[in-house]
Amino acid sequence: MWRRLVAICLLLVSFSVTACSTSPTGELKSYVDSRSGYEFLYPNGWIPVEVSGNGPDLVMRDLIERSENLSVVIGDIPEGESLQDLGTPTEVGQNIAKTAISNATANRQAELVSVGSKETPEHTYYLLEYKVDFSDRESRHNLASVAVSRGKLFTFNISTPERRWKKMQDKFQAVVNSFSVY
Repeated sequence: MWRRLVAICLLLVSFSVTACSTSPTGELKSYVDSRSGYEFLYPNGWIPVEVSGNGPDLVMRDLIERSENLSVVIGDIPEGESLQDLGTPTEVGQNIAKTAISNATANRQAELVSVGSKETPEHTYYLLEYKVDFSDRESRHNLASVAVSRGKLFTFNISTPERRWKKMQDKFQAVVNSFSVY
């Protein structure tokens, strides 16, 4: 009888400890867009934001820290081109910094901080990190994942104010690494 009671208590304690884990992926939810062909994990407490026109396919932001956001942009590329045909991770990252980030408004400059890539059996992903400086407000830190699938260029971006980067870095790395296309 006592053995059974002790075993049950140990089992309950182990479940409690596991549930209290502070792993970054333990605080993430799954998002799947089977129509557009991508999926990723995102932080708990983030909500979709209404987007109009020819902007991003999806924008989400933190419900509390409203300046933290993520987006998925889907663009066309020439038929039959792969991500490697568009350039190396550094070339693609610099092109995004120059055209999509810095030129969007005259008051910001993006610096490509680091680049990497990951391979899956189906796709290559370029992993990019940026620091974005604004002339009129706080700097930001961005992570991006870029991939090509079905003749489309997918750019996933997640961003936070620089003051929160150290706190959010591990979670954002998990989010950007979870992005996948099909």
